[in-house]
Amino acid sequence: MRTNIDIDDELIDKALQISRLKTKKAVVELALQQYIERQARQNLLSLFGKVKWEGDLDQMRTDDTPSSWDR
Repeated sequence: MRTNIDIDDELIDKALQISRLKTKKAVVELALQQYIERQARQNLLSLFGKVKWEGDLDQMRTDDTPSSWDR
């Protein structure tokens, strides 16, 4: 998708220099990918302590039959 955005030239220049990427597009795409990954991790961490575990971890560790993994 083509879009026009106004980004601070100094930020782009620093990002290009540090990352050693060759294009502004590559820098922006990398930044977006990393932002999405970081937000996904934070969203997952926000579930800590809120999800109730129901299962037998000892059985899962010893049962190596793929058909039993869905239980």
